Amino acid sequence: MNFGQSFKLAIKSLMTSKMRALLTMLGIIIGVAAVIIITSLGNGMQNYMNDQFEQMGSNLVQVYVYPSGSSMDVNADDMFALVEKYPKYLTGVTPYISVSGTVRQGSDEFKRTSIYGVSETFYNSSKSTTMQGSSLGKGRFLSYVDVEREMAVCVIGSYLEQEAFGGDAMGKTLTVGGAPFTVVGVLEQSGDNSEGSGDDTLYIPYTQAQRLSSGSYMDMYLFTSTDRSTAATAKGIVENRLYKAYHSTDYYMAMTSAEMMDAMDSMVDLLMAILTLIAAISLLVGGIGIMNIMLVSVTERTREIGIRKSLGAKGRDIRSQFIIEAGTTSAIGGTIGIVLGIVMANVITNVIAMVLGTGNDGFVAVPTINGIATAFGVSVAIGILFGYLPANKAAKLNPIDALRYD
Repeated sequence: MNFGQSFKLAIKSLMTSKMRALLTMLGIIIGVAAVIIITSLGNGMQNYMNDQFEQMGSNLVQVYVYPSGSSMDVNADDMFALVEKYPKYLTGVTPYISVSGTVRQGSDEFKRTSIYGVSETFYNSSKSTTMQGSSLGKGRFLSYVDVEREMAVCVIGSYLEQEAFGGDAMGKTLTVGGAPFTVVGVLEQSGDNSEGSGDDTLYIPYTQAQRLSSGSYMDMYLFTSTDRSTAATAKGIVENRLYKAYHSTDYYMAMTSAEMMDAMDSMVDLLMAILTLIAAISLLVGGIGIMNIMLVSVTERTREIGIRKSLGAKGRDIRSQFIIEAGTTSAIGGTIGIVLGIVMANVITNVIAMVLGTGNDGFVAVPTINGIATAFGVSVAIGILFGYLPANKAAKLNPIDALRYD
């Protein structure tokens, strides 16, 4: 009996008991669908994070400095001098101070607004974006004069403009930690425009941020290199300067955008691998289900096996027939699981887009050909593997005993 005949018999056997066949496939269907969904979410998450990092700029270098409590500590002037000394590698630097305080406008209070102190170089006028990829929607960004003279001006996000000023914030005043600040610029919407999001932000001159934070130590700096290819060199220059100041690597940490992307990708890969292994348990359960049903099928068709053997069928023919039947069952279940997984991945994409308000430009769960092919291949392999024991049992039946079976 060739493969085509065995395949037709397998389909006929499945069609005679549709409900039992569906229940047999259920573990495979759930397992394959889960694997497709998880891998799709993982790919979508990686693409989304990489897009966010690209918006921030592949030439960004983040530097964290921990106070040593001695005269060795570096300050903003030291960092500015470093940029002036190495213009071939560094194009700008800004202190990045997080301010703890409440934003108020009239009787309205905004406790979740993120407040940062930066310099004028945080905004790149040639690219019309900040170092973190935000664009200016109205007015202007902070200037050198604002920073140098500690001007009480600020640039706010679109959420804060809408909620505090009804969409018209230019020239209006709000308070940060009780101190009044005049709005000179508004950033374009970049997220879902909700409370606590990236649109609920406020930027003030870092000199003002220091004053509001009682002269707190500046523990973070953002550098930009000339391009992506010089980012690693720029990082090295900064690290050398900090090592000369502290004579130890314990007081600072520097990381490029590329390194951050690689670190995040590695974390996502590890998480997806763990979740995929968990989902694969369903495939194992499905394989056990197939083996169980195939054993029942061998018992039910014992007389049929005896008749075929008495007519000249060999053990390998019987074995291949039942193996093909098990493989066909798992293949059909795998196909249904793939379709279900792709549909659910699209549903999840639409749900996330609605929640985040990002539309088609935000997170997209991406099923890949490799992921689909692997899931299908594994499902068929499990069917064949778990179907071998029942098939082998059928192949070893004595034809005389099989014909006597009632």
